[in-house]
Amino acid sequence: MEQSAIKKNREFDNHELVSFFSDEPTGLKGILAIHSTKLGPAVGGTRYFQYGSEEEALEDVLRLSHSMTYKCIMAGVKYGGGKCVLMAPTKNSVKSKDYLEAYGRVLKEYSTKFYTGEDVGMNQEDIEILGKVTTNIIGTKAKAGDPSPWASLSTYYAMRGALNFAFGDPSLKGKRINIKGLGKVGMELARLVDKEGAILIVSDIDKSRTDIAIKSFSNVTVISPVEFASQECDILAPCALGKDITEENAKTIKAKIVCGAANNQLVSKQEGITLFNHNIIYVPDYVANGGGLINVVAELTKGGYDQKNVEAKCKNIENIVFSILKESKETNTAPSEVSDKIAKRALGE
Repeated sequence: MEQSAIKKNREFDNHELVSFFSDEPTGLKGILAIHSTKLGPAVGGTRYFQYGSEEEALEDVLRLSHSMTYKCIMAGVKYGGGKCVLMAPTKNSVKSKDYLEAYGRVLKEYSTKFYTGEDVGMNQEDIEILGKVTTNIIGTKAKAGDPSPWASLSTYYAMRGALNFAFGDPSLKGKRINIKGLGKVGMELARLVDKEGAILIVSDIDKSRTDIAIKSFSNVTVISPVEFASQECDILAPCALGKDITEENAKTIKAKIVCGAANNQLVSKQEGITLFNHNIIYVPDYVANGGGLINVVAELTKGGYDQKNVEAKCKNIENIVFSILKESKETNTAPSEVSDKIAKRALGE
């Protein structure tokens, strides 16, 4: 794809690097995007997904890498944003060892500039294979491990911050929490809120996941994924792939708070403003789900991985969310705009 076409993409934001790569023998095809290294090396997961087109994959990697820069700033870690997407040939295609090793060789070229780990479509075994090929892999079993439980934990604390702001009480007991997407992050988030006595409403395209929820949690109702935005609840928690909040449903959502772990929950920036204008509190996704990032970059810090420090930073998300919402109220500005402005100031923009 020509540079002019990349720069015309609506998600392009003066990215420092956009690199297309492929390996014909293994079928490897992907895009690596580095948004910013102003504050430190870029970090961001690798996503393996069947995209409808190369243009769709480009838009996804540009938006995700941009969000990673902002996520780093809001999480208080000195890194920049990057992302890599691998274009799966079919929905259920399997990554071979040769395929992963070919990808590892691509990553090796960026070993001091970009660190990556697990994201949608990638698992712990994939990360272990990559870690044997190149040094810029984070989240291996020997170090920080799977980031998903930490993304769930920070989202849980983000919910508490939003509840404290809205009701003067951070407790989730008796609150109706509507979770869409019961993957590793969504299921763990469900466990955390259930443990505190929340009333669960859940949905997933995979019935086996909702069956697990029914068996695991004490107070749970299963709905269809298409119903998620129409259910009355205290917190709507998108935890699937993203773009669940559209301009249309942002006007009709029956929730006081939108706070989930999915990346890129809004179709565009406009939905954040629409939610605000309809008195719905939106916690920016890159703030809420920052725990996964906090966990994996901890292994890069001087002195090595410190779980207690990771836990403390995840808990502090509760205070960060409260602060963003307070500024939002004082300035009559959508929380999504407030957090974006904070990030831009940190970048000197």
